[in-house]
Amino acid sequence: MLKTVLGFIVTSAVITLCIALGLIASQRPLEITGGEGLDFTNTLASDRVQPAPLAPVAMRDGFPLQVREYPNADPDAPMVILVHGSGWHGLQFDTIARSLSADAHVLVPDLRGHGPKPGRRGDIDYIGQFEDDLADLIAAKQRAGQSVVLAGHSSGGGLVTRFAGGAHGALMDGAVLLAPFLKHNAPMTKPNSGGWAHTLLRRIIGLSILNTARITALNHLTIIQFNMPRAVLDGPLGDTATTAYSYRLNTSFAPRAKYLDDVAALPKFVLIVGAKDEAFDAALYAPTLTPVTDKGTYVTVPDTGHLDIVNAPQTLQIIREFLDDL
Repeated sequence: MLKTVLGFIVTSAVITLCIALGLIASQRPLEITGGEGLDFTNTLASDRVQPAPLAPVAMRDGFPLQVREYPNADPDAPMVILVHGSGWHGLQFDTIARSLSADAHVLVPDLRGHGPKPGRRGDIDYIGQFEDDLADLIAAKQRAGQSVVLAGHSSGGGLVTRFAGGAHGALMDGAVLLAPFLKHNAPMTKPNSGGWAHTLLRRIIGLSILNTARITALNHLTIIQFNMPRAVLDGPLGDTATTAYSYRLNTSFAPRAKYLDDVAALPKFVLIVGAKDEAFDAALYAPTLTPVTDKGTYVTVPDTGHLDIVNAPQTLQIIREFLDDL
């Protein structure tokens, strides 16, 4: 009887493994055409200004995380860390960071795997490394008693939410979520994030099965690609774009599967989204989040799209008011 049970268990495990590997092998990345997706016009226009310089900050593994710093001499000023969205890098925040530096000590990292000095573009070492990097950045730059606000756009907002629900969540005193990506199956997420993302779903399912069994050897494989416009890829900053993510990077760049648990762990926060967001339905954030948290304020900015919410004048004013009330 014992042999029969053991044989059944082994056979089931082998079949499950074969199914997972079959799903992974059945899908390959596509060629990116840049024909659909998000409108980078205004983002590229703001990037033409001479940006603040990048400087390395050593992480726990010695990796030189590239960071733009916008100092504030006031010892009581809070620290604000701006976390960029998928495919791009911290340069998207240069305009608003300059303005916010009148109110806060602003740090803008190029997350590992992104920007002009990415390490391995589109990949990291393990699931959760982004959270560790943000914790290391806080440790390296925080003054004694200084409050810390994490602000993220799109996937960056998802990472801020993930950070709140993780091991380092207590480091954060407030959060600003700009059109945050919460999960592919969250109610506000439009199909393929409005044409921006091409997801290799079979690969994700197969890798998720392997990770449930604690098999992580294939977590470097690409599982999502981005329809980065030709105007970006063929322009002067084209070599700084990141058009695909590995399983471990993409998993680290969003809340966990039970994303509302991470949402519930958020400190006081404000969520800002454009009424014309191409990737998310602005009207569905509040009804989705308020059942699990009463710490949020929700603001919809008229006539504003997904990328343009970052530099909308209303966004700067809302963040300033949030910092004043913190």
